[in-house]
Amino acid sequence: MDDLLKKLGVDYLLVNCTNEYLVEYPALSENARYTLTGFSGSTGDALMTENNIYLFVDGRYHTQADMEAKEGVTVVKLQLGQKQDEEIRKLIQPDKILGIVSKKVSQSRLEGFEGFKIKLLDKDPINNFTEPHDSSKYVRAMPKRDFIPQKPMFISNLEEVSYLTGLRDFSKDCSSKIWAKLFIDKDKRILFTNVEECDKFLKEYDGELVVDKSSINAYDYALIRNPVAKSSDIKYMKAVKSSEEIEAYKDAFEKTDKAVKAIRKYIEENDNLSEYDIAKKLREEFIKYGAKSLSFNSIVAIDKNSALAHYSKNSKDVILKEGSLVLIDCGAYYESGLATDITRVFVKGKPSGLQREVYTTVLKAFLNAYNCHLTPTLSCKEREQVAGFDLDMTAHSILDNKIEGFTFSHGLGHGIGINVHEAPPALNQSEIAHTEISDGMTFTIEPGLYNPEYFGIRLENSCYMKYGIINSFVKMGYEGKLIDMNLLSEQEKEWLKEFEIL
Repeated sequence: MDDLLKKLGVDYLLVNCTNEYLVEYPALSENARYTLTGFSGSTGDALMTENNIYLFVDGRYHTQADMEAKEGVTVVKLQLGQKQDEEIRKLIQPDKILGIVSKKVSQSRLEGFEGFKIKLLDKDPINNFTEPHDSSKYVRAMPKRDFIPQKPMFISNLEEVSYLTGLRDFSKDCSSKIWAKLFIDKDKRILFTNVEECDKFLKEYDGELVVDKSSINAYDYALIRNPVAKSSDIKYMKAVKSSEEIEAYKDAFEKTDKAVKAIRKYIEENDNLSEYDIAKKLREEFIKYGAKSLSFNSIVAIDKNSALAHYSKNSKDVILKEGSLVLIDCGAYYESGLATDITRVFVKGKPSGLQREVYTTVLKAFLNAYNCHLTPTLSCKEREQVAGFDLDMTAHSILDNKIEGFTFSHGLGHGIGINVHEAPPALNQSEIAHTEISDGMTFTIEPGLYNPEYFGIRLENSCYMKYGIINSFVKMGYEGKLIDMNLLSEQEKEWLKEFEIL
């Protein structure tokens, strides 16, 4: 470690999990943090110091990081409300030099380290590999969006580029977005699929160029002569889905439900199934019902593994036995290139009392969050608008400190669209979660309870807002033998009638 830092002329090195497009789910072959630490989770960066490697993970990944991190890596477990970069800054001495790879950090994040001595690196010394992308594979899956900016814009967020162009790329698993950047003004659009051509354009463009600092990497930002920083209008535009997108989503979730029902039947009718067996069969079912690819690598987690919120191993050695729980979090891309997302929990044979108690408590949290916007005495126009923060707090009021040893350690949900995780909306306790959930917004509601000594339960429906009312895309029902009706109120039982009891 010390030799590398000296060679780079730095005292610390920030090692990112993303690639130069700042995507959430880069291939592990592109993930420098994975190369360094061995941790395969979707978020969390590392800080290399003279004597240590610190890996920062949120509540979804505490146990997984302990299991995967290489020897010599110190896992820093962030709690709800803790921010990764604040904890990183605490470890850096102000008179020392922090190395940051300019292509793998957003401009806004870079500015968060203002006051520290920064050395920007054009190449990642840990892993500088970027998978090639073939623009000949792009297909127009949705209409091109009419959008005329007030000033010329440069857009590097891949979901926004895909949204405006209507183009999708299904050639890579777990993605439908195109790998390109976009210049747009009142009468011209230039789509850049070649990095060198994009760099040349940015260097030579001499007018003002609007950029979103949260999505442009620091390398590209430094090339622009006259950048004008502005939060992306497209971020909010694409958050509100058109009627065509809503209908496409309904069709996609109808197929997703069929795949999940098929995997439930497969589990019921077969013995000695491993996590790997179930994940493999689930992929086959998605393809059977028309999926172009998965939204993300399916989570199939049996018993204790289900307590790892984003478990990703799908082991051949972990077998479903009598009385075992299996949590399945999955989704797929269909013709529209919009990601589906659903989580269900099944049990092999007869459940225990604790399994039923936890399952029913999580179901209560879902039902109350799903219906928390309803005020029966008011008309639709008079109902108070709801924000993701409100739904999250509703779920926490039901789940927190209710069953000893079981915790709800993540946000209640997230927006969905071309990427399986988008914002807005956000259903958590962040600043953006105070944004009103508007008609046409699509999002998940996914309460959970987890205990690493026993198991975890998460129940996730993807939803949309229409006329101020939350509707579920997911029609897949709930596991009857895991529901203790005595724990539900009469109102909750009435709400449950909207969904099938399996």
